Amino acid sequence: MESINWKVEGMTCSNCALSVTKYLEKEGMQNVKVNPIDGDVHFETVHFDKEKQVSLTRGISSLGYAVIDEKAAKQAQDQQPPMNKYLRYMLICLPFTLVLMLHMIPGLHWDWLMNPWVQLALSLPVYVIGMYHFGRSAWKSLRSGVPNMNVLIALGATAAFVYSLVGIFLDQPGDYLFFETAAAIITLVFLGNYLEDLSIHSTQRELNKLVKSQKVMANMIAFDDQHQELIFPIENTHLKSGDLILIKNGEQVPADAKILWGEASVNESIITGESEPILKKQKDLLIGGSLLLEGTVKAQVTAGADQSVLANIINLVKKAQGDKPPVQRMADRISAIFVPAVLVIALLTFVLNYFFLSGSSDHALRDSLMRSIAVLVIACPCAMGLATPAAIAVGLGRAARKGILFRNAKSLEAFKDIKQVVFDKTGTLTTGSFTIQQFESLGVSTDEFKRIVVSLEKYSNHPIAQAISREWKNNNLIRWASIEEVKGKGMKAMSKDGDHYWAGSYEIANNHTREDHHNVYVLRNGELIGWIDVRDEVRPEAKEVVDYLHSKGIHTVLLSGDRQAKAAVIASQLGIQEVIAEKSPEQKLAIIEERNTAIPTAMVGDGINDAPALAKASIGISLSDASQVAMQTADIVLMNHGLTQLPEALGLGKHTLLTIKQNLFWAFAYNVVAIPVAAFGFLTPAIGALVMGLSDVVLAVNSVRLFVKRVK
Repeated sequence: MESINWKVEGMTCSNCALSVTKYLEKEGMQNVKVNPIDGDVHFETVHFDKEKQVSLTRGISSLGYAVIDEKAAKQAQDQQPPMNKYLRYMLICLPFTLVLMLHMIPGLHWDWLMNPWVQLALSLPVYVIGMYHFGRSAWKSLRSGVPNMNVLIALGATAAFVYSLVGIFLDQPGDYLFFETAAAIITLVFLGNYLEDLSIHSTQRELNKLVKSQKVMANMIAFDDQHQELIFPIENTHLKSGDLILIKNGEQVPADAKILWGEASVNESIITGESEPILKKQKDLLIGGSLLLEGTVKAQVTAGADQSVLANIINLVKKAQGDKPPVQRMADRISAIFVPAVLVIALLTFVLNYFFLSGSSDHALRDSLMRSIAVLVIACPCAMGLATPAAIAVGLGRAARKGILFRNAKSLEAFKDIKQVVFDKTGTLTTGSFTIQQFESLGVSTDEFKRIVVSLEKYSNHPIAQAISREWKNNNLIRWASIEEVKGKGMKAMSKDGDHYWAGSYEIANNHTREDHHNVYVLRNGELIGWIDVRDEVRPEAKEVVDYLHSKGIHTVLLSGDRQAKAAVIASQLGIQEVIAEKSPEQKLAIIEERNTAIPTAMVGDGINDAPALAKASIGISLSDASQVAMQTADIVLMNHGLTQLPEALGLGKHTLLTIKQNLFWAFAYNVVAIPVAAFGFLTPAIGALVMGLSDVVLAVNSVRLFVKRVK
């Protein structure tokens, strides 16, 4: 499947997003995610060529929206941003509308303002602009079969305008003159849309900070014909893997790179959320977007700008923002039928008011029409549609800034039910930075023993194997005829001479020794030739995190492949309530499946050896440093190599869901109260238009509270 990311302009509410979603799904696109807040559209397809791209782009354009070229959009971001279109329309309409409203000021008697032809002339430019924006969008949404909120605005304004126009030709303007109502509806909805834009865009600010940090200037190193070093500036978006760059004191790292020369103190807080400077030396990796606080280095680019860790983070968060947790499904179903339902309610309002509630009033037609118009313009499907994406945008943005990556929005809702957290030991509760404590070789020389061990362990991704290979580095390695890693046991190999070797856990050596407390056992042709003990330190933050979970009534479990005695020591040291040790990855998977069936369970692991168990848990949490395996397996990735942000992730998940529920409650309550109020004539259409716009602002403000809200 090919993954496609587009930016679509012109969406204003969930109905707009629903129109785009339905169209793409009808065209065979899969896993469609549309975010009405920032216009991000993500979908997957088996075959995507130029012809298909053009066809889909035209189809989306026919709905009233525009697919924006990413390169053009990025260039536009670097230039002075244009005035917000809603503000521009509002400022054009406002003078005409204010003049139309002057006759309503007590004591001001300008008879010429009551001339119907003057009012028509003043309202006509406003109506034309309104129909250019709302009318076109409404017509296209009706053609697509998913009417949006602009249908309501266009109908309301048109009803008031046409009603007034009829009055002119019937020569009864006194009872029919409501040009100011049509103008006020259009102008105030533009104002509401502008305020909504301002508040909604503020929900994106943390992600925007990450996006801005992507684009910086780099010092590229090249060589002339005499092999003299040349340094020249280049935009980091033009860097590619293998390029050489110079990064000076105080500069931002322009791309993911590996240090070739020099050392520096680096602040990676924009990526990991960890503000403590890190010393980076030769062969260490630098993450694009981090900052060199002290020192100067020469480095080789390891990933282009579009494939960097930071780019992956941004893409991950954007995809998650387009996702919808289960709590939104009911709101989506209601939003899909909301506009047709409001049209029916508005019609009923007119009929009931005209025939039953207005009685024999001389103004029955006028009053009934104004009340039905008020119903049209005060109803707000946007509120229901924006309730979830606004809160998710803030919650995921704050999480990303803290180094917490949610791969999907469903994890936010899943957090509310978590009653049990299962920890892996190595690299999760411990640092994973192993050092060899002691070893013994049996029947072979020390040098030969080390050579055998490194020849085997260099092919393993296990932290212990990598630590041994690093510490006993050897260039005179055995060339194997075959070698494989057996999960839960270790490395198995056969030399070209036909000798069989093992390096692994006690399971491979239980027939050769009673000593079960060593970390690595080494066998040759079924005979034990030595063992190795390594030392690993408990993470300093682990005890505090475990205590926090206990304070929230969450049961903690240590699930490890290590020996029972060693796992019990770690659990006792940290206060973990239950220990399950000596389990293979397959057994871990079965245990997580069983536990998860009983009560909702979160699994915290390294994202590599525990991949199956992470996938099976209600929530899989990886402490990997943004490895692709971790991102593809875990629901949540903690970027700062530690457990420090686990309480923050737990709290953000719960409070983001709480904010979504608050937003949905407000959205439903607003419409449940506002529509009857308008139907019984307790507010004018103009006031209804203003209140409708402000309803979305309330949701955005409530969502923005997540930026500063205490969640732990």
